Amino acid sequence: MPVTSRRGLLFGAAAVSAGAALTACTSNEPKKAGAAATTAAAADDKPGTPVTIGFAGPQADHGWLNAINQNAKDRAAKYSEVTLEITEGSNDTAAQIGQIQTLINKKVDVLVILPADGKALTQVGLQAMKAGIPVINLDRIFASPQAYRCWIGGDNYGMGLNAGRYIGEQLKDKPDAKVVELAGIDNLELTRQRTQGFDDALKNYPNIKKVARQAAEFTVETGQAKMAQLLQAQKQFDALWNHDDDQGVGALRAIAQAGRDEFFMVGGAGSKSAMDAIKADNGVLKATVLYPPTMAASAIDLARALGQKKGVGGLSELEIPASITLYSAVVTKENVDEYLPTGFI
Repeated sequence: MPVTSRRGLLFGAAAVSAGAALTACTSNEPKKAGAAATTAAAADDKPGTPVTIGFAGPQADHGWLNAINQNAKDRAAKYSEVTLEITEGSNDTAAQIGQIQTLINKKVDVLVILPADGKALTQVGLQAMKAGIPVINLDRIFASPQAYRCWIGGDNYGMGLNAGRYIGEQLKDKPDAKVVELAGIDNLELTRQRTQGFDDALKNYPNIKKVARQAAEFTVETGQAKMAQLLQAQKQFDALWNHDDDQGVGALRAIAQAGRDEFFMVGGAGSKSAMDAIKADNGVLKATVLYPPTMAASAIDLARALGQKKGVGGLSELEIPASITLYSAVVTKENVDEYLPTGFI
């Protein structure tokens, strides 16, 4: 799952999914001042200069990562002038570096890189930039801003913050409310950020106390095992926040086996199975906070704009932004139909 702490321009997940926010400008001619400049920056999807985009990500061993790859492929296929060179993906640092160096040697026009380890792959990002190939750093951030032209990714702190706010609003009138947390991998910065956001949100609700926390490993198996431990230790609570919808599949199994339903559950990241359960509204899962894999589609839009030396539709600037942080929307029964197309399997 993603690792990042960057903040930047906020885009709603629905807007990103729609693809309207991040398409290239129509002209490289000098822009006039004022309202005319804004009009001139309007985006369209008409074919432009041919662009070859290299895409390198980690191994798709998680539903979210598989959706990242699919979003990139689908977006690139939308543009007749875009050629996508995509690697097989690897969680081995040396292997991913080798794959990226192959793309550099092929002299692709732009690189989109979701590193398995941002710090470890910083040097190859620098290598690409020094070779004159601009890099879109997707989600897991490089250790140096010199290693990329633009960063785009999710908001881990915002996930926790919005999960906490949603739970807080549901329980704000309940005296002595208790919540528990099923976190991700504790040695990852993203997990610490999610927990910090969650804790900060709960500080606004003095009647709510977090009584337990367990860390799983973003897998169905660990989700089930750690949730079983939480249920055994806590005989009664009012809400559960689970960081990841894949491990949430296991958590829901443990909950069903224990026959517990006195609480409601909020998931994390936005899988299709979680959204289907929210829509059915026949269990404890009532909401999930997004970490949109549609960011990969937006990264392709940004790479296309860079390759064609254009800006971003909807903005007056001649260049694409330096960083874009996606918004972690809360999906509930009321808005689930809007977000279902973005759910990953």
